[in-house]
Amino acid sequence: MLTKIDQSELDATRQIYKVLVMHFIEGKSQADIAKLIGVSHPKVNRMIKQGRTMGMVDIQIRSPFRSLFDLEHEIAGLGGLDSAVVAATISEQDDVNLASVAEAAAKLFLSKLKDGDIVTVSGGKSMSAFVAALKPEKTYNVVVVPATGCLQGNHFIDVNHVTAQMAEALGGRSYQLHAPIFAESTQQRDMLKEMRQNEFVLEMARRATIAVVGIGSILTKDSSYYSLHPTNKADRKAILQSGATGELLAHLIEEHGQACGYALNDQLVSLTLDELRNIPFTIGVAAGKQKVLPIRTILKGDYINALVTDENTCRTVLQTMNEAEK
Repeated sequence: MLTKIDQSELDATRQIYKVLVMHFIEGKSQADIAKLIGVSHPKVNRMIKQGRTMGMVDIQIRSPFRSLFDLEHEIAGLGGLDSAVVAATISEQDDVNLASVAEAAAKLFLSKLKDGDIVTVSGGKSMSAFVAALKPEKTYNVVVVPATGCLQGNHFIDVNHVTAQMAEALGGRSYQLHAPIFAESTQQRDMLKEMRQNEFVLEMARRATIAVVGIGSILTKDSSYYSLHPTNKADRKAILQSGATGELLAHLIEEHGQACGYALNDQLVSLTLDELRNIPFTIGVAAGKQKVLPIRTILKGDYINALVTDENTCRTVLQTMNEAEK
């Protein structure tokens, strides 16, 4: 038999439960509940708080983006990254997904950017899309410099063009590197890098606080690497024989994340891979199934701090990384 005190506590608990149901399940406001049960609005508020304290309320938020957050956490952990951003795969068309990924990369970049920064960038389709997606809400007192020499032709592979466009979007200044990305010999490479203007720009790139780089594939015919260096069939055979699985700043890199023993790697007018590693925050941008192996390659080499990609690409990268560990 319940005592008078027990009955009083039970009635209070029942009333709290009733209030919780009316508020959280039926969707009634606290003011409406107060009128319905004949108590003050503050008392209803206290009853809801008491119900939470008693463990009677369990609120779950189901986000349509939860899977993306989980992917970001997993790829950052496996890849040794400070952060990762995974955009939804919204189309079967690579260009559409790349635009979405570029927009996500632009937001991440702007969240890190501050006055006084030196930014260095690579060329390529990803970088061209990234610059097009930049929509800063203010101007920045920053300097933007290329991380590599350039190649005349399509605007997306001309890193000087990309650099100038990016500086204009940010309201900053840019400098150009007046040298081809590939020298004809190591001696010419050294000569080009030692020219006063080029030496100045490359030193600025080494001192960069933020880098944004595209992650390149080299095994498909439409790879940006072949736009940079339109090789003959014999050269492409040599690339395959080198074991290259990805490209970064025009350096060919093998599956374990190390530079390949490929002659043109030694003739590049660009930051070295070690110099890129020394930049405090480097964002790698890539999207599409052809970038799965290159992303794995770059993660193995520990060249970037953050990865921005799309959902389908990320899932496939994780799948192949997990299978490789078994």
